[in-house]
Amino acid sequence: MNLFKKAMQFFREAYYELGKVTWLGKKEAVATTVVVIIFIIIMSVFVSLVDLLLGGILRHVL
Repeated sequence: MNLFKKAMQFFREAYYELGKVTWLGKKEAVATTVVVIIFIIIMSVFVSLVDLLLGGILRHVL
């Protein structure tokens, strides 16, 4: 029964802490999403170029 009381206390405290959270507005959420998508595209292009470069080097070496 002690485990049940501890679990209930945990969920009460977690719910209380969620009330303190400052959530992003719609503008900030959209802006952050756009930044993340652009970053993913840039990193994808970079990793693809590095892969092509290293693949070409390996082809010549082997």
